[in-house]
Amino acid sequence: MKFLKIVFFTCCLVSVFAVNAQIRLPKLISDNMVLQRDQPIKIWGWATPKEKITLLFDKKTFKTSANDAGKWELILPAQPAGTDITMVLKGNNEITLKNIAFGDVWLCSGQSNMVTPMERVKEKYPEDITNANYPNIRNFFVQTLTNLNAPKNDFPQGEWKVANPKDILTFGATSYFFAREIYEKYNVPIGIINSSVGGTPIEAWISEGGYKNFADIQKTIVRNKDTSYVNSFNRRSSLINRTPMQVKDLGTIEHWESPDYQPKGWRNMNIPGYWEDQGIKDLNGVVWFRRTFEVPKSWLGKPIKLFMGRIIDADEMYVNGKKIGNITYQYPPRRYEIPADLLKEGKNTFVIRVTNTSGKGGFVPDKPYYMTANGEEIDLKGTWQYKVGEVYQPFNFTGSQSLVQQNQPTALFNAMIAPVLPMKIKGFIWYQGESNTGSPEKYDDFIIALINDWRKLWNDNNLPFFVVQLPNFQEVNYTTTESNIARLREAQNKALSLPNTAVAVTIDLGEWNDIHPLNKKDIGKRLALAARNLAYNEKNVVYSGPILTNQQIENDKIILTFDQVANGITSKDNEELRWFSIADYDKKFVWAKTLIVGKNKIELWNELVKTPKYVRYAWQDNPESVNFYNSADLPASPFRTDAESLDESKPWKGKKCSVVLTYDDALNVHLDNVIPALDSLSLKGTFYLTASSDAGIRRVNDWRKAAANGHELGNHTLYHPCDASEQGMSWVRPEYDLSKYSLRRIQDEIKMCNAYLKSIDGKDKRTFAFTCGHKKVVEGEFIQTLTNEFVAARAVRSQMHNLQEQNLMDIDCYSMEGTSGEKMIELVKQAQNSGKLLVFLFHGVGGEHGLNVSKEAHSQLLHYLKENEKEIYIDTMLNVAEHIKALK
Repeated sequence: MKFLKIVFFTCCLVSVFAVNAQIRLPKLISDNMVLQRDQPIKIWGWATPKEKITLLFDKKTFKTSANDAGKWELILPAQPAGTDITMVLKGNNEITLKNIAFGDVWLCSGQSNMVTPMERVKEKYPEDITNANYPNIRNFFVQTLTNLNAPKNDFPQGEWKVANPKDILTFGATSYFFAREIYEKYNVPIGIINSSVGGTPIEAWISEGGYKNFADIQKTIVRNKDTSYVNSFNRRSSLINRTPMQVKDLGTIEHWESPDYQPKGWRNMNIPGYWEDQGIKDLNGVVWFRRTFEVPKSWLGKPIKLFMGRIIDADEMYVNGKKIGNITYQYPPRRYEIPADLLKEGKNTFVIRVTNTSGKGGFVPDKPYYMTANGEEIDLKGTWQYKVGEVYQPFNFTGSQSLVQQNQPTALFNAMIAPVLPMKIKGFIWYQGESNTGSPEKYDDFIIALINDWRKLWNDNNLPFFVVQLPNFQEVNYTTTESNIARLREAQNKALSLPNTAVAVTIDLGEWNDIHPLNKKDIGKRLALAARNLAYNEKNVVYSGPILTNQQIENDKIILTFDQVANGITSKDNEELRWFSIADYDKKFVWAKTLIVGKNKIELWNELVKTPKYVRYAWQDNPESVNFYNSADLPASPFRTDAESLDESKPWKGKKCSVVLTYDDALNVHLDNVIPALDSLSLKGTFYLTASSDAGIRRVNDWRKAAANGHELGNHTLYHPCDASEQGMSWVRPEYDLSKYSLRRIQDEIKMCNAYLKSIDGKDKRTFAFTCGHKKVVEGEFIQTLTNEFVAARAVRSQMHNLQEQNLMDIDCYSMEGTSGEKMIELVKQAQNSGKLLVFLFHGVGGEHGLNVSKEAHSQLLHYLKENEKEIYIDTMLNVAEHIKALK
């Protein structure tokens, strides 16, 4: 007996060894796979430690051995596009991979709109389903998986499927239409890896390494790795689930779906529609609906297609007492089939049991409600009878009852993206955001973190990354309003701050009543335009709608300038452009009148806003029927010019440093060279005006326009007196020798200059700049006697200070004379590294002064500031001084 046990145990060991000795490949390396062309390719897998593996491919042999952990990999040389390729792997076993293609592989990720399959849109695109014979478009769909602990190296299941009329129904609609556009254009195999999960936030898709600058999320990641913490939620959930559910729905108890049931006390309701809008207030529970229909004799004995739109939340559908289907949540369309033998001549009873747990329950309007056969239709809309089966009692939420793992940071990356990392890819497509609309501001940083994270992990900082912007959705609001969806779209546009990115605008492709709009074909086409330009280098392809580049204020109008207009801005329906609003500094927006001015400009105004400052376009959940396009038929993205969100509680409003651009002496070159350059980049400067200067006297209207556009007009005294006793000041005229001024005289001249400035910009608050940096008159320093007149005063010393060190009545600055752009940028970098305030002082920019800086050097500085404005708080002297004052 003992001998038999030993034999049995030995056989088991041999069996286990035989299983472990097999070469095993990841699910991605399988029949029908697409590998990235024109790049060295990794083939990897597992085997017995030290096992020798041979790969036969393209009449060549490649060899390797598994390491001590049983892992192995081979690198194949780059291959051109091709199909119908075979690979053979040999070790202790042999694997043949068939129908391999080399082409372009796109990783498509996000939430439900990326998941939405072709099956969901088959009624909209029947010919696209029927004609889906594209053997060189292949799809690998990743099942929903989570892992809170670490990245996984494989999927438990999955296979590559070829686009044909049967399998196409499982392809994501957006990714398929994108792939088809690219394939038909370039005739290279296209591989789609669709790794998406409905209802998930962006945080779940970023790796742990991508969160190095998110301390709070790092704490969450560590906490979620604590098994006892996670299991505590599982125990709570299991205790809740153990509670036996008692049926309280009277309709279920009495079988209201039965043909034998005699209805009593039923009332009328219109379908489609929500019951909260038709006499039932705030009901969460179960409501039953019933109606009888007669069908043509020609329908009898044939299967009937039934469309019941969309129902919130869950439904069960009965025909003549038999259940023909059910759907457990609100988003899928209700498409049922009535069996051929179920309908009868005469009256047929239709009963629907609807369950709703929150919000409005019922039947979503503007959806199809009919049944059809033989090319005929019977309308199911109209008056039905209803009766309440159960009313749910309000639930008092006292604390978190579960941990939804798919919503946790890194959870989806670890399980659904990490196994793809060894694959070379062409680029990324990202369609997600709906689940982050509750806190859209955080998305600004998350989208940047996601792109940088994935590019770093794929070791290519230039991999194309294309974002699908959220489409129009929800009821149309014809008043100007705030919108979290609009704010999320703005956050999605942050992707454009990184190279080789694009945002496909879909503001015209949504449906007011469906978070999953059916028009995925046009989304695919717009993504393909971006790919053609950025990934396939067709630089003549227009892939973006108009993008705002400049806002200019002229009297009571705002002039907007746009890039990406192709041959020009157009109104799609030849009507006035809609959904533009304007506001003064109070940000009380009103709808604007619009006029297209030339190829790339729009003029906005409203008689109620005399001094407009800000613009918003399509800043709504659902700006229905937008008509602002370019000539390439691409819509403009929603935007606003009051967008920057700063942390007022932190030095430099949360940025690394602050830079102020100041310009002395009221020169013509300031108006002609500087202000246009600043406006072109939406930067603001402070101009210290001497009222007696030529440009100060003759160009008051130009200064008024500059002030209206947000530039500060500062006080530089009436006649620009300087201390003639100082070295090198022999040029000072005797009547303007500051050392001979009395305190009363300098006070009067400064106050007269303030009156002059107020006549231009209408403001009382402003800052002062010491002329030549000189501070004394006969009686001594004068600025202390004028502190009520100014928020701050600027001196001339080449120093920087942090916020706490600042003396608002003696702020230092760096005077520029013949300075190169590189040297000025070096000063800015010093400020960035030290966290200090840097104030520039310019006189002539491009001429008109003995102290001059070239236009080119000045422009180089401005462009650096603009490119780094995320790190640099750039503002006028007045605004920066107010910020310092508030914090100190």
